[in-house]
Amino acid sequence: MPIRVLVADDQTIIRTGLRIILNAQPGIEVIGEAADGEESVHLARELRPDVCLFDIRMPVIDGLEATRLLAGPGVADPLAVVVITTFDLDEYVYGALRAGARGFLLKDTGPDLLAQAVRSASDGEALIAPSVTVRLLQAFADLPAGRPVAQPVSPVTAREEQVLLAVARGLTNTEIADALHISLSTVKTHLASLMAKLGARNRVEIAMWAYETRRILPGT
Repeated sequence: MPIRVLVADDQTIIRTGLRIILNAQPGIEVIGEAADGEESVHLARELRPDVCLFDIRMPVIDGLEATRLLAGPGVADPLAVVVITTFDLDEYVYGALRAGARGFLLKDTGPDLLAQAVRSASDGEALIAPSVTVRLLQAFADLPAGRPVAQPVSPVTAREEQVLLAVARGLTNTEIADALHISLSTVKTHLASLMAKLGARNRVEIAMWAYETRRILPGT
């Protein structure tokens, strides 16, 4: 069955563009569109899509509040939400992640990364625009040291270490597969193993662990 997507943006041209791009991807189908945050929450609860793709700046209620209502702490049956916006602002990134978003993309994202974010969210994973990931990790690396670092429940393998470093550098799953000459499914397997070993909820937390343990330093 295709991944069912709800698109929400206050601009008709953006919604149309996203629908065309996503419907052209194998295994993805846009099942609904909303023009404001309130409508997006109503439709999401009615249609129960596999993935919600929300703009941040929408009328009535914004995309962050809509995300909180559908995926935030305390939501009994949370939906997968990917936030997509023109505005590359740290407050939006942090707000989206705190609200429960499984992805954060910019509207100049190419079709491949957009489709990958939708598929990742549907699979329970998180994908954040690589440029945003690197900046988040830079901010994290600038925090004072001294906190105890959680150790993996079992040793990280050599291949998992390679995937770990690639994630910390902001590479997408496809880029990691190409760089390591392995399949996309193998990358996903290593990521799942890393999340289990590190107690991480998503790839951002995997990357943060790499910085915490000084396996990678900012700018390397």
